[in-house]
Amino acid sequence: MPEAILFDLDGTLADTAPDLGGAMNQLLYEQGQEPLPVERLRPHVSSGARGMIGAGLGVTPEDNEYPGLLQRFLAIYQEALCIDTRLFSGIGQHLDELEKQGIPWGIVTNKSQRFAIPLMQQLGLRQRSACIVCGDSAQRAKPHAHPMQLASALIGVAAENCIYIGDDERDIISGRAAGMTTIVAAWGYLGEGSPPAAWGADAIAGSPKEILGIAATRR
Repeated sequence: MPEAILFDLDGTLADTAPDLGGAMNQLLYEQGQEPLPVERLRPHVSSGARGMIGAGLGVTPEDNEYPGLLQRFLAIYQEALCIDTRLFSGIGQHLDELEKQGIPWGIVTNKSQRFAIPLMQQLGLRQRSACIVCGDSAQRAKPHAHPMQLASALIGVAAENCIYIGDDERDIISGRAAGMTTIVAAWGYLGEGSPPAAWGADAIAGSPKEILGIAATRR
């Protein structure tokens, strides 16, 4: 059994798509565009604001209008971080079981602190998590190894004794680069790139209840 388990936030621990999609649709309304179904936006959530703006408006960071749209999107989202956001089914019970077994858990996300910390607070998890490493906490964000290394240091568990669970390929790249065991959260957003089986993870979990079973076979 590993000594610690770390999670990505959006698409792994919590289903944030409803609120991020709501923010995107508010931005679309302000731009005179029709709203989009949240399910169409869902695969892009793990790519953050860049992915949402690209999916909703077809605008990329290279476009002149991107900075203004980005700031407006983030302002809208900050006002409605946790209206319809919920933990994925089974996550709450899984966290309870980890704590019962004395296994610390934490978050490594590319979400910035201004969003991740209040969101974890509103979900009732800020004080329970052993660490919350954000995109602007580390010197470099995922897929670099540094966020994982920082989380390992904060929890006080060597990286090779940690498991990292995420729903995006960069999560797996980052965890592997730090020497962690990696698990794909197949219930997450997964993006629109290569299939999870091609990401090189140690395992793929179909639901949160599978995590401890997989973990028991690892270090």
